[in-house]
Amino acid sequence: MVRALFPGTFDPIHYGHIDIVNRASRLFDEVVMAVYDKPLKSLMFSPEERISLTQEATKNNPKIKVMGYSGLTIDFARRIEAHVIVRGLRVFSDFEFEFRMALANQRLAKDIETVALITAEQHTFLSSSTVREIAALNGDVSSMVPPYVEKALHVKVIGMGEQSLPNALRD
Repeated sequence: MVRALFPGTFDPIHYGHIDIVNRASRLFDEVVMAVYDKPLKSLMFSPEERISLTQEATKNNPKIKVMGYSGLTIDFARRIEAHVIVRGLRVFSDFEFEFRMALANQRLAKDIETVALITAEQHTFLSSSTVREIAALNGDVSSMVPPYVEKALHVKVIGMGEQSLPNALRD
């Protein structure tokens, strides 16, 4: 059995992530979507919320499991006996970052491969930060995220209020 790991913050999960994980599930016996708990960036959703939204997004695919993790991704990959790390590439600038990360991971674990899937054309502009920013400005994200994520974003933005928005997002 070949187990793949698709790590990310998924803050929030969007159609680009869902496309990549579903395509990866056609290539591998099992794909673990690993929701990273404490990245070096600010998040909108808690780890529990991100795991829940990701589970909802993948519930109809029995080949996909969702787990939270912390620490080095490569250590988590070893712990769950993953053979492959799956990454998505949207634009050329993603390649440089992912290339360096793949080389670092290869140095740490020569037995774990990195596979990059090119995003579907309609998702090339999508990123979680873009979705969060549009939602924070009360924009329409319905073409970017499933309805339950859109609702969670709306609830989160209402709860944040104007005070929580970065200066660049205020009037």
